[in-house]
Amino acid sequence: MASYLPRFSFGVLRATALAAAVLAAAAGGAHAQDAGAAKPVAVKVFVGAMFEIGKNTGDRAGEFQLWFERYWKDAKPITVPGALNPVFCNADGVCGSVLGMGKVNSSASVQAIVLNPQFDFSKAYYVISGVAGTPPSRGTIGDVTWGSWLVDYDLGHRWAPEEGKPGEPVFMPRKGYENYRRFQLNPSLVQWALRLSRDTQLQDSESARRYRLRYPDPQARRAPHVGVGTHMTGDTFFHGPGLSKEAQYIAKSYGADDYVATEMEAAAIALVLARSHGTDRIMSLRGAVNFDQGNPNETTLAHLDPAPGETAGGFAETVANITQVGSVVVDTIVRDWASWQNGVPALQQ
Repeated sequence: MASYLPRFSFGVLRATALAAAVLAAAAGGAHAQDAGAAKPVAVKVFVGAMFEIGKNTGDRAGEFQLWFERYWKDAKPITVPGALNPVFCNADGVCGSVLGMGKVNSSASVQAIVLNPQFDFSKAYYVISGVAGTPPSRGTIGDVTWGSWLVDYDLGHRWAPEEGKPGEPVFMPRKGYENYRRFQLNPSLVQWALRLSRDTQLQDSESARRYRLRYPDPQARRAPHVGVGTHMTGDTFFHGPGLSKEAQYIAKSYGADDYVATEMEAAAIALVLARSHGTDRIMSLRGAVNFDQGNPNETTLAHLDPAPGETAGGFAETVANITQVGSVVVDTIVRDWASWQNGVPALQQ
């Protein structure tokens, strides 16, 4: 037994030394691998669009193509597990992606992207960019608006009109959803965006000009401009004067500004970002490509399913307006990064 113990101890020591050498080699390899790994992209501005019609360049433009052609034409796609589409980044720290339409689709992509270690979003600004509808009492085709509030249209209680009191709202906010259903975006950032972009020369089309004349509202008949107001987020593509009135009722019930744009993603994206990086650096940018209701001489169903030649037109001009307006702000942030990286600068009067 005395002769066994020394041999056992020697074997243990030898095995321990071998294991230590293996671990050291593995650690050394890991350190070498870490040293050779690319640093994460320091994102200054992230632009999220919801859909593209075809390719990212060279055909009919959807929400992303003009952004892509301006910032990422030479960029390599970065694949992100869990995101619907790749992310593109340029050397200035401007990144973007097509996130997908609807609340779940877009917010799932954003969560995958902002949590991916290939990127550093610790100081990033966000532009949620896309097309929208607008009520004819507050906007027109070709308008571009910055969201001051993002309000979720879907969260709450609803009932059929015939089951309530005639003429009264058929929606009631559900208590306990306050932190999920509305977001007031940073007023200083909204004012910065508006100040930088409000004099942007917007495109218009002859078809949009003719179409506006179908509506009696002065706001609907004017030329497009840059404005601000509440963006109403709903998976439901609500339509018609009754539901437009309901959307305005919801906005006012939540203490938000007037509802000016109907869209399907922004409030959900804001919730994802609120849990990871906060909402102080979010901008919601929408261009109106349709009215949220027909004119007084057509039914809601007729407006939803128009006859050939009866659409508003102006889509190409509106997506160009969105990019033109948004890029003014993006370029300012990047150019003056020393002033913007630690937070929104004080707005001088």
